[in-house]
Amino acid sequence: MAKRNVELIEEAGIDVDELVKKLIDAAAAEFTTYYYYTNLRTHTVGLEGESIKEIVEDARLEDRNHFEALVPRIYELGGKLPTDIRDFADRAACMDAKLPDEPTTENLLEVLLDAERCAVGVYTDICNYTQGKDARTYELSTAILHEETEHEAWFEELLTGEPSGHYRRGEPGVSPHVSKFIQNK
Repeated sequence: MAKRNVELIEEAGIDVDELVKKLIDAAAAEFTTYYYYTNLRTHTVGLEGESIKEIVEDARLEDRNHFEALVPRIYELGGKLPTDIRDFADRAACMDAKLPDEPTTENLLEVLLDAERCAVGVYTDICNYTQGKDARTYELSTAILHEETEHEAWFEELLTGEPSGHYRRGEPGVSPHVSKFIQNK
């Protein structure tokens, strides 16, 4: 734990325990979303499914990157991940992105869109909580928010047919906004 960092954040008016809770819940959502998106991607079949498989893969890999970027910040603030995966998954800030009973392309896209909308809300909340008080967490959550907003736009465009102005990445899992926070890249 970076004690001086925590002291400065507390002096700025942040409840560090509350912030760590928010970050762990966000990390749990990213981790479980990575799992569920793996399953959803597997069910993107047929001509329609193949057309979205790479986009689901981009979002899936970037959500894993978000998890990887959040973990060091949790520990820097004195937090730690739950030691039991079930406890961790139960803390997810967003609902499980489960495979729908009828895994049509449209139903898959609705699940994906709902998951991304939730993530946008989670990171907007963290940004609002840390803005002007914890620059490091704010910058990290803003970077993740940029990517989650793009994911939301991709799935909304695919579901509605309305242009979003956003484009998929050249390579899956690039994480253009978050990559600087990932220690293993």
